[in-house]
Amino acid sequence: MQIAICDDEEEIRDLLKRKITDLYPGAGLHVYGSGDELLKAGKHVDLLLLDIQMPGLNGMDTAVEFRKKNPQAVLIFVTALEGYVFQAFDVGAFHYLVKPFDGEKLKEVLRRAAEQCQQMKRMQAGQEEQYFVIKTGGAHRKIFLKDIVYAEIFNRKIMIHSLEDEIEYYGRISDLERQLGEDFFRPHRAYLIHFKYVVRYNASVVELEKGCVLMAKKRYSEFVKKYMQYIQRKGSWI
Repeated sequence: MQIAICDDEEEIRDLLKRKITDLYPGAGLHVYGSGDELLKAGKHVDLLLLDIQMPGLNGMDTAVEFRKKNPQAVLIFVTALEGYVFQAFDVGAFHYLVKPFDGEKLKEVLRRAAEQCQQMKRMQAGQEEQYFVIKTGGAHRKIFLKDIVYAEIFNRKIMIHSLEDEIEYYGRISDLERQLGEDFFRPHRAYLIHFKYVVRYNASVVELEKGCVLMAKKRYSEFVKKYMQYIQRKGSWI
């Protein structure tokens, strides 16, 4: 597990280092005194403990930039400021610790954060392996769920669009919807999209990394709700 600390107070950095080293002696540990220093290093980390009130780039702005390259990281704010707790949710914070904090409380939060990291890794590993088999062109073909951008139905044929190609077979999109699970959604009766590849959306269309599909107005509210749940589930941020 790779852990980063970003705080301008040396005393806090040293305290966090001791606690983390005691709990996870085998973890990779990276320490930064400012948000600019953290972002410049460009390290991929599993867990970040981040102050808010720092010289230069503050913690909230740092978190926004950090999330662009580390959407799955577990983020804990460690700060003397209580007023940013709601903004912390906007960047997918796991917890919000207010200084001065109790040592046992810190240990508890760190343990739960590490469990969250491991759970997310297990989920990602499982998703990499999930697939189903279809019959197309007289042969059977394995389709990995992680590769599906969206599917569409036309004249009893389903066309699966991946980033690399298109696969066509006879089937019912309602059956495919049940098979693919909660990471997919039908914004329109003719389409089934993978939340993973959503770029932007409105009440009329959903733009994906490959192509656009229609949004039925009556499905829009449910789409937004399910998409927010997906983001929370994956630890991602918009």
